[in-house]
Amino acid sequence: MATDYQQLALQIKRWAQELGFQQLGITATDLSSEEPRLEAWLAQGYHGDMHYMSEHGMLRARPADLLPGTLRVLSVRMDYLPAQAGFATNLANPAKAYISRYALGRDYHKLVRNRLKQLAQKISNEIPELGFRPFVDSAPVLERPLAQRAGLGWVGKHSLLLNHGVGSWFFLGELLLDIPLPVDEPHQGDCGSCVACITSCPTGAIVAPYVVDGRRCISYLTIELKTAIPEELRPLIGNRIYGCDDCQLVCPENREAPVSIEADFQRRSQWQDQDLLQLFAWDESTFLRLTEGSAIRRIGFERWQRNIAVALGNAPYQPDIAAALHAAKPAASELVTEHIDWALAQQKRKSWQAENILPRSTERLVRIIQKGLPRDA
Repeated sequence: MATDYQQLALQIKRWAQELGFQQLGITATDLSSEEPRLEAWLAQGYHGDMHYMSEHGMLRARPADLLPGTLRVLSVRMDYLPAQAGFATNLANPAKAYISRYALGRDYHKLVRNRLKQLAQKISNEIPELGFRPFVDSAPVLERPLAQRAGLGWVGKHSLLLNHGVGSWFFLGELLLDIPLPVDEPHQGDCGSCVACITSCPTGAIVAPYVVDGRRCISYLTIELKTAIPEELRPLIGNRIYGCDDCQLVCPENREAPVSIEADFQRRSQWQDQDLLQLFAWDESTFLRLTEGSAIRRIGFERWQRNIAVALGNAPYQPDIAAALHAAKPAASELVTEHIDWALAQQKRKSWQAENILPRSTERLVRIIQKGLPRDA
């Protein structure tokens, strides 16, 4: 008996909901229109040290090459915004650590991938000879253009996927299949004249609408970059020690974003209003223990210390900060030492300003006022 692919597509979407996905769309594999944009982005060097981006080249726009016989891509969305995100309290206090909201809970890669495998198994029960392959940031594929074509949203000016009434606080995953399911209508949304993300990016990484220079992006600098953070960008990072959410925080589409119902995506207790000094005091064993099952572990202890050293340099002057930086130097790697020295220089400058510039400015103001007063004042 011939398979009714229309009914199967509807059943797949029901299964996806049961597995915890908020949305599933189906699209074909043609991304040829994306190749010129990808080529131009790579030619500009905007991928920085993410060499895997250039190594795979146009393969990213050719999902069918990843699984011979691929006919369709299932694109899924899973919301991750935690119930107590604590945006303002973290960003407003430079002595606290800011961690991108997606990393507050369990590492999403395994969770989403396992759910996609479960979905594939359900489909395999209907199509025994099914060929499939799941992806969650694990293969060279342009997931956002695919998601747009599958009807999950549109690519915003910050390059993230947006969905009316949902915003952008969600993960994407893909399941490649070799069966001719009916495809969904592409999403037709757009950002209109809004440029909030462009004007609010701390480092000016969104160099044009829909174009991000990864080399300036704080997420790249604190997560992907394995070497020293460029000195001119360090002051702009502020207290962001793992990733950055600024372009999403200012986006009007996120005003009514839903909170995740996934228990594994809720904020872990160790990320509750943590002081920079507390996190900097962790040794490597503590770091590994408290980041077990977290996406944060992927950067390793060295880059963790590097990032916090920069944030401590950006914090207001405190004698305790300088003491902690000095105490960490003997055991620090060459990379971390470079950033500790920079942070110490920043703290020294702020200490000097606090002791000299501000009082002298006040004295000068007093003299100016007195000069203009009557002699008997």
